[in-house]
Amino acid sequence: MSITGRDEAKGPDRIRYAMVGGGQGAFIGAVHRLAARMDDEFTLVAGAMSSEPQRAKDSALALGIPTERAYGSWEELIAGEGKRADRAEAIAIVTPNHMHFAPAKAALEAGFHVICDKPLTTTLEDAKALAEVVKRTGKVFAVTHNYTGYPMIRHARAMIEAGELGKIRVVQVEYVQGWLSTKLEDSGQKQAAWRVDPARSGAGGCIGDIGTHAYNLACFVTGLTLDSLSADLSTFVDGRRLDDNANLLLRFKDGAKGMLWASQVAPGNENALKLRVYGEKGGLNWEQEQPNDLWWSPLGQPTVKLTRGTGAVNAAGARVTRIPSGHPEGYLEGFATIYTEAARAIRAARTGEPLDPAVTFPSVDDGVAGVAFIEAAVRSSAAGGSWEKV
Repeated sequence: MSITGRDEAKGPDRIRYAMVGGGQGAFIGAVHRLAARMDDEFTLVAGAMSSEPQRAKDSALALGIPTERAYGSWEELIAGEGKRADRAEAIAIVTPNHMHFAPAKAALEAGFHVICDKPLTTTLEDAKALAEVVKRTGKVFAVTHNYTGYPMIRHARAMIEAGELGKIRVVQVEYVQGWLSTKLEDSGQKQAAWRVDPARSGAGGCIGDIGTHAYNLACFVTGLTLDSLSADLSTFVDGRRLDDNANLLLRFKDGAKGMLWASQVAPGNENALKLRVYGEKGGLNWEQEQPNDLWWSPLGQPTVKLTRGTGAVNAAGARVTRIPSGHPEGYLEGFATIYTEAARAIRAARTGEPLDPAVTFPSVDDGVAGVAFIEAAVRSSAAGGSWEKV
């Protein structure tokens, strides 16, 4: 069944959610709002959409949020919504990295479910603390590693789970961009400025921004757990305070080996996320910029192109497919899949009913793993590429 073929009611039964961050001038806030509405599961009812109080309120009002629910800060939002009979059920946190932990923790403790951008936090200590709060409160917590929502990624994961590749031997993943090849942060470009600022981004630059997506995707598809890594983080642009290129060797717990390359200083590349997985029985190749296609190379046989929306796609891929074959389905739909899977979990939490085992989305534990990955990479690089446990 496609992801739009759900049985849940709509209209008044939509999940009410509030947004922290994502106001005027923010790119990712609009992406989250589109994703939340794509499958008609959520309604935005409140917001504290900037760290600047007036901008926060103005941004919410511009989206049609009532004046009394246009808050000047996330603290006001959590306090205000907590008093309402029609309070938001979930809070989406779409701020720069340093503003994930405090509002997420407060939201959980106030009884809200949380949907949070990655990386989870700027330190492993905070990430682990947040995971404990999730465990204690029992609230749904989703991390928006949106690439896990792509249909052909779900198809690839199911193939590996079914043993079609046999024992996995080699995993190669890369996420390559060119947009920070110059010191763009000095131009006043907002998205560049916070990503290269350790106070807002954390210890990792490129490795935290897109390296975590590559790492999460590799683990999600293969089901492997990383044991250790050796990293070489570089800062090629003079005066930049965080890494803009990362080369890593990976050792997985079952003996598989891997390589990860993340770069934001590779001219000619836009959003080149690529994954290759090789096992005893064959290999898979997927590229985000051509998301409808998955290349399958069974050992000793011709390579086959599997295409989204066709009869060649397994149940896991078909389940999150929205539109017919031949139409691109990718970034926004991937985000929407995370929101819709989270909606299913929230609805199950409402009633206490068991969650459909087919539902899957990146959890707080995946978020913790991502922060552990960043810190291990930074330690390794600082020690000349030493092998570090994750």
